[in-house]
Parts: sequence; structure tokens; C-alpha cells
Amino acid sequence: MPNITYYVAIPFLADPDGSLVAGAAQECHNSAAAARRAEVLAHAAGHIGAIAFSRSGDPVIGEFGDPKLIRKVGNVPEDLSTL
Repeated sequence: MPNITYYVAIPFLADPDGSLVAGAAQECHNSAAAARRAEVLAHAAGHIGAIAFSRSGDPVIGEFGDPKLIRKVGNVPEDLSTL
């Protein structure tokens, strides 16, 4: 199967201790939609930021490349490698 690219937006919230916590990921149709969704999520009640990224790979064999950042909005982690 050929590679498929997924576009995703993820909001960030602060837990009661003030640590950043990733919210529920939302799949989008393309990079522009993911960037717009991240902007909306970053400004939603309770959210302190959001990111949009893409990731390509072969879902049949479960191999995916590294995520490619599309947009960061607000207070998000500098190191996104742990997401």
C-alpha cells in the first residue's frame, strides 16, 4: 500500500499542577485545515495552546515517518518528540 499522510491538530491544557497535558487529537483533511483547527483549539476555553502536524507512512505495516510540524499556537512544549 502506498504511504498515507495524516494531518492532525492537538490542543494542550494545564493540569491542576500546572503541567502541560495533550488533549484529544483531531484528524483533519489537509495541512491548511489542521493549521486552522489548531488556531481554534488554542483559543478554546481551558486550552493554553495547540499544534498541527502531519505524519506519513504505511498503516498496513504500521510504519510511519517522523511528524512534521505545520503550526504551533500558544503555550506548547518546545520538544514535541515525546508526543
